[in-house]
Amino acid sequence: MTIQVNGRAISEREINIESAHHPAEDPRLSQRQAAVALVIRELLLDRAEQALAKPGADDAAEQEAIIERLLEAELVYPKADDQACRRYYQQNPDRFRSPDLYEARHILLAAAPEDLAAREQARDAAEVLIEQLQAAPERFAELAGRHSACSSKEQGGNLGQLSKGQTVPEFEEALALMPIGLATSPVNTRYGFHVVELVHKVEGALLPFAQVRQRIADYLEQKAYRRALSQYLQILISEAVIEGIELDGADSPLLQ
Repeated sequence: MTIQVNGRAISEREINIESAHHPAEDPRLSQRQAAVALVIRELLLDRAEQALAKPGADDAAEQEAIIERLLEAELVYPKADDQACRRYYQQNPDRFRSPDLYEARHILLAAAPEDLAAREQARDAAEVLIEQLQAAPERFAELAGRHSACSSKEQGGNLGQLSKGQTVPEFEEALALMPIGLATSPVNTRYGFHVVELVHKVEGALLPFAQVRQRIADYLEQKAYRRALSQYLQILISEAVIEGIELDGADSPLLQ
């Protein structure tokens, strides 16, 4: 496949080399992404020759430097002022909460997801343990030591302090919905069935605006930059003579 951008050829060899930077399960997608990236690079270098009087460069590092100077000179996008940051903070409070913290202990009755018979047996065993613990809560550490397939059994099933991302999602979801105390039914996860006791919970709180203001500004400015870059590239594409490849809306993620 030979592609031309304003009369300059992009060879199949160049595309094959570039495709190493665009891994994909489908080799055709990798080739497509590589071709689009090379077309965009050529458009930017062409524009740099016009706007900065910079001739094309063979060295990749020098090309990147030229493109960076071009975008610094021509790309215009709004900066995130205090008002914009505060508005985003007020509209998205869930993004700026400290994580919920849980203290829990459990007894794991292990069973592989594909072993249906073992999972049924594990669930039944967990239900029996829950009944025993409802009658004698003080036996949790003892029963964890005897029955749990988790190394936490050495600490009486104690998992310590947990926050988001420290356990599997299905276990986290169960903790979030549980009241303090022993769960009345087993918790089903990919590892098997768990007898769970939630010992303590501290709900997350909204972080102060001053603490997250820079993070918000960085996010908003990066979003504005990507939007401006996409629009800028679309203008370059519309003004260029490109042969051998069609650029359409499907390429938009590559332009952002």
